[in-house]
Amino acid sequence: MTPNAPLREPVRAAPAAPAAASADDWRAWVGTAAAVFLGALYLVAAWAKAIAPAAFVEQIHFEGLDFLLPAAVVAGLAFALEGALGVALLVALRRLWVLVPTVLLTLFFLALNLRSWWLASQGLREDGPGCGCFGNLVERTPQQALLQDALLLGVPTLLVFLGRPRGGRRFPPLRTALVVLAAVAVPLFAWLAPRLPLDDLATRLHPGAELSALCAGAGDARVCLDLLVPELASGDHLVVLTRLDDETFTGAVERLNGYAMAAQDGEGAPLWVLAPGSAEEQRAFFWTYAPVFQVREVPEEVLKPLYRRLPRSFRVADGRVTATWSGLPELGAAAP
Repeated sequence: MTPNAPLREPVRAAPAAPAAASADDWRAWVGTAAAVFLGALYLVAAWAKAIAPAAFVEQIHFEGLDFLLPAAVVAGLAFALEGALGVALLVALRRLWVLVPTVLLTLFFLALNLRSWWLASQGLREDGPGCGCFGNLVERTPQQALLQDALLLGVPTLLVFLGRPRGGRRFPPLRTALVVLAAVAVPLFAWLAPRLPLDDLATRLHPGAELSALCAGAGDARVCLDLLVPELASGDHLVVLTRLDDETFTGAVERLNGYAMAAQDGEGAPLWVLAPGSAEEQRAFFWTYAPVFQVREVPEEVLKPLYRRLPRSFRVADGRVTATWSGLPELGAAAP
């Protein structure tokens, strides 16, 4: 180098493009939001089924999903899986051990709804409620369930991979502990739920419900409780939902007859018993117990979303439910 040679400035690396960084941030935000939304949806679905586990067990048997294990065991495993994935997604734990089961579960729900829709469209199954993913609380036809789940589950499941973090621990201790806790807590809650006073939350029958909204079926086959028992649309009435051969109910017929006779003299609200069953079963009940109260046949499809176990009772005023009881009604509270 000569003494008079000019000095060269050192070559500096070009700064990273801010557009690329902002694009990564945008993908990460969308992926995280999709995970949180999907996790919340899974937890709501798990809650809706766990508060009425017997209905979920029946649904599993109806769908033929108990071909390897008893329906109750399948239900317990489903509660654990849905609860664990729901919490994992809610806390944005977007690891492959979470996302792969999430994709498989979403595909399973969509396939189940697709099968139900196809069977209904071919006349092989009534076009009644869908897969029961949200328990008794949401009434959906198979077509509605398929379209809604494709939107609410399918789209977030695709987006949840966007901007997924590549580094960090595969099993972050705190968030993994929450996932394990949920996998244990949700089945445990479902096991305890029938013993808890959750009927108003677990069914469509609750104070404030309109009888005109308590329906089953779709299209021309749709039938509602206010049409089956039109007398309940006006005045004050006491109603018992039961099966005519239920031992708790049959053991109380004499007491219910006493109340019904007093009600005929204006000392209480008229008593009605709504039960599924054939005309022969009703005739046998009449000949055996000689009821003074009114007995009406109501299809099981209408009654099923209204109870977790029978008997169940409610009071109705002008077609609107004002009080409910798990079991037989408190006749003292039913008097005016």
